[in-house]
Amino acid sequence: MNARMRIFLVLIAGLMAMPASAQVQIGYADPEVIITYMPEYQAIQRQLNTEYQTSQEALQAMATDFQDRVARYQKQQPLLTAERRAEREQQLAAEQAELQQAAAGEDEKLSGRQEELLAPLLDQVQTVIDAIAKEKGLHLVLRSPALLYVNEEMVVNINLDIASRLGISIDEDTASN
Repeated sequence: MNARMRIFLVLIAGLMAMPASAQVQIGYADPEVIITYMPEYQAIQRQLNTEYQTSQEALQAMATDFQDRVARYQKQQPLLTAERRAEREQQLAAEQAELQQAAAGEDEKLSGRQEELLAPLLDQVQTVIDAIAKEKGLHLVLRSPALLYVNEEMVVNINLDIASRLGISIDEDTASN
């Protein structure tokens, strides 16, 4: 069980242990949806798309070079000794592995870059969530995509409050999901 799940279970157990007279105030929000409406998000997406294109072009150049080497080998193969063929095949296999590692490395790099660029927006949204939770006296704010059922009389959707505080507008259908 991961650390977040343990913390969540401890919080729920603590809330359930509260006296029946104390009403637990719970809210929910979807920070990822809020972020997609922020103007900064579009600039980040454009930057990530540019970096992705550059990465893909470099990988495509490597792949084309590798394909050229394979084609050259296939043409020369009948002229090579068995020993030389085995060497070239090992070389090509190593180059293919390098190409695959480079692609995986680029994916990881871009994923890290996305996290890096989105972190300030997530922090900004979290700060607003914290402030709204305090103002509304909420004991717990859940991430809405994880919710399967919500009794609107007992649980408060704070998506519109967050958007308003950030100066952005989101449609009510999106906010209520």
